[in-house]
Amino acid sequence: MLKEKKLLAIKKNISILGSTGSVGTQALEVVKANPERYRVTALTAQSNDVLLIQQAREFRPELVVISDEGKYESVKEGLAGTGIKVLAGESALCEAAALPVSDLVLTAVVGSAGLKPTISAIEAGKDIGLANKETLVVAGELITELARKHGVKIIPVDSEHSAIFQCLVGEASDAVEKIYLTASGGPFRGKDRAYLAGVTKAQALKHPNWVMGAKITIDSASMMNKGLEVIEARWLFDLDVDQIDVIVHPQSIVHSIAQFKDGSMKAQMGLPDMKLPIHYALAYPNRVESQLPRFNFMDYPELNFFPPDYLNFRNLDLAFRALKKGGNMPCIINAANEVVVNAFLQDKVGFLEMSDIIERCMEDMPFVGQPVLNNYLETDHHTRIFAHQLVTK
Repeated sequence: MLKEKKLLAIKKNISILGSTGSVGTQALEVVKANPERYRVTALTAQSNDVLLIQQAREFRPELVVISDEGKYESVKEGLAGTGIKVLAGESALCEAAALPVSDLVLTAVVGSAGLKPTISAIEAGKDIGLANKETLVVAGELITELARKHGVKIIPVDSEHSAIFQCLVGEASDAVEKIYLTASGGPFRGKDRAYLAGVTKAQALKHPNWVMGAKITIDSASMMNKGLEVIEARWLFDLDVDQIDVIVHPQSIVHSIAQFKDGSMKAQMGLPDMKLPIHYALAYPNRVESQLPRFNFMDYPELNFFPPDYLNFRNLDLAFRALKKGGNMPCIINAANEVVVNAFLQDKVGFLEMSDIIERCMEDMPFVGQPVLNNYLETDHHTRIFAHQLVTK
């Protein structure tokens, strides 16, 4: 008992990159519910200066970063007299990621913008709570090699990857035969191309099970989110493409499944609440008590599973093709997808057009078989330019 109290007295210092987004705000709720376990050392946001100021005043980190340099004076003024250091811009984001006092960096930045700060955190020897799947999609080989080199743990926060991570605790590294990533199917499960051609952003933003940010919600509706998770899983768990499968599970109770060489399977289950994998990542390697709602089997008398629809939801097929091709191809589809999702949210392209533009980028952008960091950055930059041109045609 004395040993347990001593452990509780040592708080884990956490930097949250992307604190004003869906994952970031939920992570702060977990921190607030466990003040004896966690201390916030840095908070960053892209442009939501009002919420960032509010969070900083409540959690009192050492450092606050606003990526949008035009909001710097607002944040600086809003935190005047608090003693909190305020910085702005991309380099400041990397500084927050490498803050010496931090034990864990939760990367919840949206999109490929999370790549550089994640690299900075790893090079500074910080363990990563990874909620930014695009980092491994864009540069999975580079990131995992850096993590090995610096002895850094990458603890996944996505519910599906957290599920696999939990299923593999205590298992030999070569014991896995296959993993199954579950997908809810989104708001358009079972719909054909004729229906999908006319869907609106308002329809696409209504996810049946999860409350998420706009970008990831659209990705879920188009099944690109699951495609990106397939690529992320390849690097997180060092698997071949044919060891990763996707199954549609509308209830989102079974978060993913690991199948082992002896034929046995493990599934991680729970209510569809992002606070569960966030709580696990923050506490790892411990599993600590929470007051989150508990799953009741009687509330879910049926759990259903279906094969994914690769024909009508082409993004999933494009992601598998990109992973099989390797090199900078996953970087290409990620950059193109970020552009078309933003365009869809602005009513500039239709739902099905997003896949058409992504495929065109895969066909026309230069392929690099063994990319280094500069290749990834150049690929990302030029693919975005090309995708923007296709959007405006």
